[in-house]
Amino acid sequence: MTPDDFHLSSFLPYRLAVLSERVSRRLSVEYGRTHGLAVAEWRVLVHLLRCGAVSVRDIHNCVNLEKPRVSRAVSRLETEGLVQKAQGAGDGRLVAISLTEAGRSALADIIPAATRIEAYLQSAVSSEDLNTFFNVMERMHAVLDEDPEAKPRTAMDLAPDAKAIPAST
Repeated sequence: MTPDDFHLSSFLPYRLAVLSERVSRRLSVEYGRTHGLAVAEWRVLVHLLRCGAVSVRDIHNCVNLEKPRVSRAVSRLETEGLVQKAQGAGDGRLVAISLTEAGRSALADIIPAATRIEAYLQSAVSSEDLNTFFNVMERMHAVLDEDPEAKPRTAMDLAPDAKAIPAST
């Protein structure tokens, strides 16, 4: 293949990035409209919901955002009263961030809308095709897991609680 034969619009990494960005932006319309949140803030909140009190470093390592973006999101969420900071247990230099009741309440409003959008997207394909899609993604992750130059997946992304899609009969 020569450079003249290369088309960004058919390049797999680009196509995945565009799809991911479009889905994230669509979701952000919902949580932006109802709670004034941005993508980074949403990711921080849902990570805290799953993991409890954690440091900015822990959040950064798990939500696929740069550390300064996580820090800004945490600061804004703290200002809005959705998260709180406390001295970390064991290491007084670390700050543990956790959800407040207002943060839990915001997520209780947002998650149903987010899962409706997820269901809307998934309705475009059969459960069999969706399982194939998830399997293909997992195989690509496995290739990257073996690549020493690739960023490793987080423990959260390796956790066995990912949704299984029932095969259609």
